[in-house]
Amino acid sequence: MTFPLTLLGALLCSLTVSSEVVPQADFDVQGIAGKWYLLGFATNAKWFVNSRASMKMATAMVTPTADGELDLSYSSLKSDGSCWRMNNVAKKTDVAGKFTYRGRGGMKEVYMVDVKCDEYALVHTTKSKGSTGNPTVVNKLFGRAVDLSADLLEKFRQFSLETGILPENIAFLPKNAECPAA
Repeated sequence: MTFPLTLLGALLCSLTVSSEVVPQADFDVQGIAGKWYLLGFATNAKWFVNSRASMKMATAMVTPTADGELDLSYSSLKSDGSCWRMNNVAKKTDVAGKFTYRGRGGMKEVYMVDVKCDEYALVHTTKSKGSTGNPTVVNKLFGRAVDLSADLLEKFRQFSLETGILPENIAFLPKNAECPAA
């Protein structure tokens, strides 16, 4: 009887861990400005299984607005030479380092979990699925350069596991050429 209770407890903990993620206490909205490379991607989303093999490093431009929001612009060069692009404005909340935006599929909460502005940013995003089902979790690892230390890659992997992501759904994206300016 003890084993099933332990298993149930572990399962419940893994389902609630994502809600315990908090943003970095001293998050600097101006310090995050500029160009970043998306190097790590982890999610519990079902679409990832079919898309993982084709995903490559992307470029993100982060521009803080005058009122403390973040203009986020992503691009990634596809294998056919075309560019995938996406833009969002993440609205600030009452909590420093936490933002929200309406994206495809609903409202998303973005937590700047661990940021060293001149080196890396570990970002946790949740998308609620309403009253049914668990939220979709996406963790991203950004770097100011296209290479990060093995310690940072492991930190991202561990964080993703702690937020309920299966090991096979944690990817370090292969290098990719950048899209030309739009």
